[in-house]
Amino acid sequence: MNGHAAKEGNGRGRGRRPADEVRADVLRTAGDLLLTEGIADLTFERVAKASGVSKTTLYKWWPSKGALALDGYFHAVRETLDFPDTGDVRADLLTQLRAFAHVMIHTPGGRVLAELIGESQTDQDLATAYRKLYSSHRRRLAAERLHRAQELGQIRTDIDVQVLVDQLWGAVYHRLLIPDEPVTDAFIVALVNNLLDGVRPK
Repeated sequence: MNGHAAKEGNGRGRGRRPADEVRADVLRTAGDLLLTEGIADLTFERVAKASGVSKTTLYKWWPSKGALALDGYFHAVRETLDFPDTGDVRADLLTQLRAFAHVMIHTPGGRVLAELIGESQTDQDLATAYRKLYSSHRRRLAAERLHRAQELGQIRTDIDVQVLVDQLWGAVYHRLLIPDEPVTDAFIVALVNNLLDGVRPK
């Protein structure tokens, strides 16, 4: 039995690994491929070969390439896009938005996410998975951080933090999906400053 077969196994042999460990390897492999090469080159065959997991197993867990790509993408960016909490909401927003922009601009991650969003318009299963796995999770993390800022008196308590999330990340998504203007560091700084300082003359 070769090493890959021993990894998955059939219930015999000491090489069999827990399913969650195998799944994590697949997601790591898929995420690495996505962020280095993009979604066009992601296939079940490549992921199976690179991770040592059979295509049958992959199809059992992910019914389509889009589902695998979404799960792999989320796994790849989750740690990078974790929301910091230093107690300074302005600094934390800048840190998170800069990390998000880096993934979107300087890796194939931006193109991958745009393609997944596009495919989700006609694939209801992918749209549901996108909202559940990625979009809702990202919104929840941002909202939790902004609620913490409200508790510390850094943001008014009457502000709807979900609207703030849309204003901040929605503006970045807009420039990514409709690239009339670039997502620059100056843009991110201005975005946060305009929102936190207000735009009315003092």
